[in-house]
Amino acid sequence: MQKKDLFIGVLVGLITSFIGCFLFITFFTSMDFAEGYTNLKAQGSLGKLITLGALLNIGIVLLLFKKNKDEMAKGVILSLFILTIYTLFA
Repeated sequence: MQKKDLFIGVLVGLITSFIGCFLFITFFTSMDFAEGYTNLKAQGSLGKLITLGALLNIGIVLLLFKKNKDEMAKGVILSLFILTIYTLFA
């Protein structure tokens, strides 16, 4: 059960970060998501975009800890490490 909760937490963290990136590009640029992602990657601002998208994970982690879903919260934190590694090599 613990590995399943950890995996679900990682998925929740990655999906939440994607939603945050999507919302940022949609509301704060005049481009669609694919074009905005490509332009930000070309400018070298992809790490900043992922950081802004990952801010939503703070609320998710706090909510999960409050509901005693510690393994899921650890999975969300693990997803942040995955995103950090992706940012370094992208």
